[in-house]
Amino acid sequence: MNTSSNGLLTTIIIFGASGDLTQRKLIPSLFHLFRKRRTPKRLQIIGFGGTEFSDEAFREHLHEGMKKLASFEFTEEEWNLFAPNLCYVSGKYTEIEHFTKLSEQLKKIENDEESNRLYYMALPPSLFPTIIDNLDKSNLLNENGAWRRVVLEKPFGTDLESAITLNKQVHKALNENQIYRIDHYLGKETVQNILFTRFANTIYEPIWNRNYIDHVQITVAEKVGLEHRAGFYDGVGVLRDMFQNHLLQLLTLVAMEPPASFSASALRNEKVKVLSAIKPMTPEQVSTNTVRAQYKGYSEEKDVSVGSTTPTYAALRLFVNNWRWQGIPFYLRSGKNLAEKQSQIIIQFKEPPLAMFPMQTMKPNMLVLYLQPDEGVHVRFEAKAPDKVNETRSVDMEFHYDEAFGKSAIPEAYERLLLDAIQGDASLFTRADEVETAWSIIDPILQTWETHQTPPLAVYKPSTWGPAEADVLLAKDGRRWLNEDD
Repeated sequence: MNTSSNGLLTTIIIFGASGDLTQRKLIPSLFHLFRKRRTPKRLQIIGFGGTEFSDEAFREHLHEGMKKLASFEFTEEEWNLFAPNLCYVSGKYTEIEHFTKLSEQLKKIENDEESNRLYYMALPPSLFPTIIDNLDKSNLLNENGAWRRVVLEKPFGTDLESAITLNKQVHKALNENQIYRIDHYLGKETVQNILFTRFANTIYEPIWNRNYIDHVQITVAEKVGLEHRAGFYDGVGVLRDMFQNHLLQLLTLVAMEPPASFSASALRNEKVKVLSAIKPMTPEQVSTNTVRAQYKGYSEEKDVSVGSTTPTYAALRLFVNNWRWQGIPFYLRSGKNLAEKQSQIIIQFKEPPLAMFPMQTMKPNMLVLYLQPDEGVHVRFEAKAPDKVNETRSVDMEFHYDEAFGKSAIPEAYERLLLDAIQGDASLFTRADEVETAWSIIDPILQTWETHQTPPLAVYKPSTWGPAEADVLLAKDGRRWLNEDD
């Protein structure tokens, strides 16, 4: 099915086209959409980067990447149908005259007809203002019967002040409805399923509140370490890398009120309301409600600064101060070099108000949303063991995506997000006020950690579930972390 917005030629311009993201994610996603006939019928893709490539060399570079990195099988015939849509312009992002080269290439491709343009910034955010300014000065953002959209990769800023500044800079040339701040985590099919689990099933909504839910745990655990990213990671750390975007986004999807519709505006309004209900912590609250840690051996990694205190693990206890969630803790944790690769959300329900059965203590009910690697939904409840008088057993009702729809049914996250950007659906992209509100939660924690060095930086062994201090954080509330094998 053709999903082009208005029947015009759609040109996608990728800045940073010679980089890893383009080869690993963007081109495979666009190619897969092309194979499934979901891209506009009239499509052109221009790569722009500092590496010198001819059109043919650029195509071959991407072809080799596809053969090594693509998560799907394809034929040479399919690639040969797609490859003519690719071309390349070499240039520096800071040089206005190089944008003249880009303009000339666009005129050649578009043949002086009105065409849609999607500009993709596969680059560090420090380059965004310069590139957008050069696009504006070159009249490449003018909308005359066709749309102009810009996709900005994360991280969007490094703190609240830089995020506000960056928003002001990009808003000089672009309206908010032209800006698509991408967080690939929101493109994951299983993340989107959080909304459908909540709002397409009436069995959940009546109990989705403080009267029935004891607490919520959100875990995004990585088994890998730095993987040659020390130069980037050591200056960022786990809070900036994972919490400000991924984990807070997951929290909003769990905690938000039902939107009036699934339009981008209505959905994002509710997410902002959730973030606004999380009060920024004081230094004293940071000391008692957060854990920061670093895996043993981190300081010995290549390109890590001597004596670095960059945290590779963090755990937070947050409260959403509204009618639905007052008093209910949300425990968030993420880290590198942990025991398993695991992303999950656990909704733990309260125990029954009265112990009616003369049995052993029963475990509380849980709804578990597995995001990766075992995508699905599990409902855990208590059942009486057969032929036993005083014994219950926790049992699961399970839904697995790969069993229900096949292993190849779940698309790459970038596929969904690129298609949404082409179609003008901003639902899964973050809005300016959403980004700034998220930073307003994370900023006080970062400042306390970096200025006051509190709480103390803990250490944990690689391939474990993190430091003992994280266990203490929950133990103070009479709770514990629930891992996949619990």
